[in-house]
Amino acid sequence: MIVYLPDQSQKQLNDGASVLDLALSISEGLARNAVAGKVNGNLVDLSHVLNDGDSVAIITLRDEEGLDIYRHTCSHVLAQAIKTIYPTCLLAIGPTTQNGFYYDVDFKTPITFEDLATIEAEMKKIIKSDLPIERFTLPRKDAVKLMKKYGETYKVQLIEDLPEGEEISFYKQGAFTDLCRGPHLPSTGKIKAFKLTSLNGSYWRGDSKNKMLTRIYGTAFEKKSQLDEYLEKIEQAKLRDHNKLGRELGYFTTVDTLGQGLPVMLEKGSRVIQVLQRFVEDEEQKRGYILTKTPLMAKSDFYKISGHWDHYKEGMFVIGDEEKDKEVLALRPMTCPFQFQVYLNKPRSYRDLPLRYGETSTLFRNEDSGEMHGLIRVRQFTISEGHLACTPEQLEQEFKGCVDIMLYMMKAVGLDGDITYRFSKWDKNNKEKYIGSEEEWENVQNTMRQILDNLGINYVEADGEAAFYGPKLDIQMKNVYGKEDTLVTIQIDFQLAKRFEMLYTDRDGEKKYPYVIHRTSLGCYERTLALLIEKYAGALPVWIAPFQATIMSMTDRSEEYCRNLSSRLLEEGIRTNLDLRSEKIGRKIRDAQLDKVPYMLIVGDKEIEAGAVAVRHRREGDIGVMSVEDFITRIKGEVKSLKLD
Repeated sequence: MIVYLPDQSQKQLNDGASVLDLALSISEGLARNAVAGKVNGNLVDLSHVLNDGDSVAIITLRDEEGLDIYRHTCSHVLAQAIKTIYPTCLLAIGPTTQNGFYYDVDFKTPITFEDLATIEAEMKKIIKSDLPIERFTLPRKDAVKLMKKYGETYKVQLIEDLPEGEEISFYKQGAFTDLCRGPHLPSTGKIKAFKLTSLNGSYWRGDSKNKMLTRIYGTAFEKKSQLDEYLEKIEQAKLRDHNKLGRELGYFTTVDTLGQGLPVMLEKGSRVIQVLQRFVEDEEQKRGYILTKTPLMAKSDFYKISGHWDHYKEGMFVIGDEEKDKEVLALRPMTCPFQFQVYLNKPRSYRDLPLRYGETSTLFRNEDSGEMHGLIRVRQFTISEGHLACTPEQLEQEFKGCVDIMLYMMKAVGLDGDITYRFSKWDKNNKEKYIGSEEEWENVQNTMRQILDNLGINYVEADGEAAFYGPKLDIQMKNVYGKEDTLVTIQIDFQLAKRFEMLYTDRDGEKKYPYVIHRTSLGCYERTLALLIEKYAGALPVWIAPFQATIMSMTDRSEEYCRNLSSRLLEEGIRTNLDLRSEKIGRKIRDAQLDKVPYMLIVGDKEIEAGAVAVRHRREGDIGVMSVEDFITRIKGEVKSLKLD
């Protein structure tokens, strides 16, 4: 038997040889480090039997796929440990994550974080036993019978959702058997370093109508040193986690009875978002954007025109019952069809184009409860949303303008070095998700790819991530835990103008449809605030900070001076607060430092006599005594230059 390796060399093996046999024939070191194989592009177990002419690659833990297989096996060891300790529980699913794995479990009696130590101990026993992990398959009918025998009702549901006639694969390790596509490590003893990290609730299949399960998270690495390094990184990340730090510093709160994904912005959070909104609106005005203000809801008929009713209804909050009510409304998940009405308000000519509309929009999206986290993903949020109507000749220049303002905003807040780019395309194998023909999609995607290449943007391509009406450029950013989210999008829309009959008269007198660019400047303000809190560990730059200076009195005699100083600074547009407590000045300074206020203005008898302030900076420490005018000049200069600490 001859197999072909990735470098196109050939290897002679006996018939019936496995991937592991191939690894052994190359070197014992490779065989020791191998965890799986890739045969003709598909991942398989080391026991997979090769055929003549197969193309084979050996997968080790140095490969991304290898580490994923390692962690997937950890999830099965976790499941076995859980079933050993809690035999009456039911297993749901146990996939890998970016840095680890989890398993969703239906416990008869709820467990707590303290129980994870017991589960970990059982996992270590299973690993020490070095149980062989063996794959077998069953016809669908027999697979259902097996899982019913074990009482695993969630597994039965998963099998019943698989296509008819498909062979169902299972993995057995000792007395434990689990439904899985695989591949897996050859034995449990290959696992060297793991840790269970947390647990929380998760609805079965992410649907709040289903039962709430317990999700146990873990992480795993090839070496203990790598695990320790990662766990230390996570501990450091917790100190910057906006969901913790933002609450402690008084930026936002949540209320259970109000609802999940509906944060309440406190004074600090409200002020920062106001500062960012004003900054964005002023900059967009300089760049020729027309300000709009449109409704927060519309009739279902309106969304049927745009296509949102057919392609996005599950993500919308619907008001009314389609079967009972004559008029059904829905809160808007995006602003585009509303701003289109401004375009349609009067006839348009090519001389009017491009038209750039901008709006600070409050939007509503019915996010899954398991996806929501602090301010990163919420159900009501505010966004710097805009839509540009342009001719085909103007498309590239207008797209470049959208990238320019996005980069300007990212640089202004200090996030420009943290972003990556994703070119999100349609999925031609799932055409029902989109509107428009395959030819139209391919043409527009090729146009967008050319624009991105001309702009020199370093992007990755992702199938199936496009909006239903066109491809987009997603500007991505990771939070402190490494989870990536979209902060800004710039989309090319070649469909909705037709649906709303948005026409313009061209030079030749013909009626034509414009291209529409959907874009944001700074993205969702709530998510931006979360990322800023994490980046700066709560110590926001002076121009963004909710309070730029705290004025603190040394004695009761300086109270009036402090109040007058505060009024003066507020008149100058400098955001201040007062600390007139009967506390020692050292305590007041420590509290202001903990509150991350950029400047502390200390007032005692000497400062009153000189008409001055003693200035202290949160990072630089004591700056010295200066006149009020000099301090105003200093801080205004920092604000004007958008200085970043």
